[in-house]
Amino acid sequence: MVQSVMRSAGLAFTDLTSLAVTVGPGSFTGLRVGLAFAEGLALALDVRCAGVDTLTAMAAKVATKTPIAAVIDAGRGRVYLGLYQSGAQIVGPRSLSLESATRLINDTFPAAALTLAGPGAHLLSEAHPFAVTAVSDYPDPRDVLKLAAASPFIPARPLYLREPDAKVKGA
Repeated sequence: MVQSVMRSAGLAFTDLTSLAVTVGPGSFTGLRVGLAFAEGLALALDVRCAGVDTLTAMAAKVATKTPIAAVIDAGRGRVYLGLYQSGAQIVGPRSLSLESATRLINDTFPAAALTLAGPGAHLLSEAHPFAVTAVSDYPDPRDVLKLAAASPFIPARPLYLREPDAKVKGA
């Protein structure tokens, strides 16, 4: 798939000078696969690989002047949440229960219009009286690249906000 994208863009892998990848929060398997691929490609190409948190990338995808709550469903009645105002992250990323996320959103933006973004936005659509939902499943790769380029270099390391479900027997 990556080769196809590179061909479509008219680029060779040797044209790349750096890479950017989302680092989480998200699924353990998804993070490990994505980071391993990006780090392996960066190593093979001898370029840097920068990390961008997934919630910030989800918020960047939304074109709005209102505050943004970026939300990913973390399962088991929990969400990963980041709050943004004027393009800057003011809270997050955090792993919270739906109740705690609702309380935090309403305490932070009590009477302001709000945009809920991300694949978990529907879970909090009733959380705020002035919320508008802008559901999107994935960050836009162009936003990931822009965020990485506009920030000081952050190495691509996984951002895990909860313990893994898999446990070693007897541990």
